[in-house]
Amino acid sequence: MENIKNIDTLKDILIDASIRPTYQRIKILDYLNQNHTHPTVDEIYISLCPYLPTLSKTTVYNTLNSFVKANIVSEIQIENTEIRYDLKSEPHGHFKCKECGKIFDFALGTKPLKSDDLTGFVIDTKNVYFSGTCPECQDK
Repeated sequence: MENIKNIDTLKDILIDASIRPTYQRIKILDYLNQNHTHPTVDEIYISLCPYLPTLSKTTVYNTLNSFVKANIVSEIQIENTEIRYDLKSEPHGHFKCKECGKIFDFALGTKPLKSDDLTGFVIDTKNVYFSGTCPECQDK
């Protein structure tokens, strides 16, 4: 999903998903829209708290859960240690640098990802995850 420049468009996304567009929800969605860093609940809370003093970590968590249920945002579980959130909707994979910890998106191409070994299975989600060292860390 490209960055949305208009707050009214963010409101419309929430309304279309039957989510009441409160100020805090709009700000959380706008944060995800502006920060394609796959943030955690803590990162979102810490970033928004100075601008929204009444914001609680529980509100961020509950808001993100409602976004996930409405298919506005995807949950990404990297290394089973933390849940991160991704606004990007088109199919893509993730690469985590073992040195700096950054997570990068990469395109998966146009060919569908499938396996004959899973014939008869119902697949709800597909995740492609690589880890290694990013070019910036290799240069250090």
